[in-house]
Parts: sequence; structure tokens; C-alpha cells
Amino acid sequence: MSRSPSPESETQSPDAPKLSMDERKAKMQKLRQKLAASSKANRASVVEESARSKISARDAARLEKQRKLAETLRTKADAEENGVDLERKKNWEYTIEENEAWEDRLARKARRADFQFRDETHMMRMRYKKDVDLLKPDLEEYRRRKAVATGSDGSALVGSFDPSGSQSSAVSTISHEQQVAIDGLYRDNNSLLYGDNKPSDAAIDRVVDKVTQDLERRAKFSRKRPNEDEGDITYINERNKVFNKKIARYYDKYTAEIRANFERGTAL
Repeated sequence: MSRSPSPESETQSPDAPKLSMDERKAKMQKLRQKLAASSKANRASVVEESARSKISARDAARLEKQRKLAETLRTKADAEENGVDLERKKNWEYTIEENEAWEDRLARKARRADFQFRDETHMMRMRYKKDVDLLKPDLEEYRRRKAVATGSDGSALVGSFDPSGSQSSAVSTISHEQQVAIDGLYRDNNSLLYGDNKPSDAAIDRVVDKVTQDLERRAKFSRKRPNEDEGDITYINERNKVFNKKIARYYDKYTAEIRANFERGTAL
């Protein structure tokens, strides 16, 4: 029974030069160097990924804040070195309208700088004012309804309406559509219309977005105290804090039961 030729014998031609022992050693050394470099790169990537996964959102925000602060300080240092007024240079980027809007915002913020808690009514009033600042009225819809109510849109309306209620501009005939527009736009305390407003999809989306933003802001709100992770405060200053840590390092394992008895109230 004849033996089939191996793949190595098929790929190697009889005329191919054979490598010497030194050349084989050099080739093996290169392969080992590539393997070591690849292993080192993979290990560095794993360590970097592990360190990145350990960084929380709070730490990432803190690092981003430090980075921005470093950039600001570097910009100020460069401006002082070159004799450039940094504030004036920044103000060149804003228009007059933007500057006036910013001044109005600062003035409004100064008027509402009373952050002292008084009662729930006061806090709700402050929240209401902030929400009102975010409102953007739909002027196009208002102008359209006003044009329908006053008959100035050129549609098939018979009479004209004066919202001031003067008798000089008496109306001979007002169509039903115009009467409905008048009752909806210029209603008073004698009006019987209630709950007839049908908001658009865009208005509903704005309300949903506002509620979602409030929920997210409330969920992210946190007042973490500096000593929250340390537990009970057993020191009066930083020096005493370091001393208590040294004492705890050596004697906590002996006094754990005594302290637990004191906390339970079962100590003699």
C-alpha cells in the first residue's frame, strides 16, 4: 500500500533553498518578538478598558470640568503674556442683541437671587416663574385666530369685529365661524366655553419633553456630603481625623464588639 505525500512535501519544491540553522534561529526570534509585542499591546488595551469601566459618570464629569478649567487657565496665561484683553476679545464674538439678552438674563437672575427656603408656596412660585421663562408663544397661530375673529383674513366672512367693544363699529352680520373665533379668542368671565381647546401634536410634544426633563433633572440631583462615604464623624479637625484613622487601623478589630454593644444599648 503506497503512502500519500504530505502537504509539506507538496508545497516545498525540490529547487527551493533550505534555510541554515542561524537563519532559522533569526526567523524564530522575530516571531517571538512579534508575539511579545502583540501580547503587550493586548494587555495594555485590557488595562485601559478596565480603568475606563471603573470611572463613574461623576468622575467623568469631574475630569471634564478639570480639563475645561485647565484650558481656560492656559488661555488666560497666553492672553496675559501677549498683552491681550481676553474679556474684550470674547465680547467681539457676540452681537448687540445677544449682549442685551444676556444683560436681561443677568438682571432677571439678580432679581430672583433669593434662594432662601420659606414655604412650599414660595418655592412653587419660583418654579412657576422659571417655567414661564421657557414658554414660547405661537404668534403665528395667534395672528391666524385674530384674523379670523376680526374678519381681516379675506375669507368668506360677512362682518367685522372690534375687540374693544365700541358701538361705533356695529356689526350687521357675523358668520358662525367668525362668532366661534370671537368667543374663543376674546372670552371673558361670562363665557360658557370651557375645555374646548385642542392642542396640536407639537404642543403635546413640548409638554412631554418638559416633564421628561424635569424627571431626569430630579433623578440626577444629588447633594453628596464630603463625609458621606466615611460614616460617623469621630473627629473635630483634620489632624484629629488622621489620628483616629491610625488608631482605628490597629484597634478596630478589638473594639468592634464593644462599639456594637454601645450602639445596641446592651453595653454594661
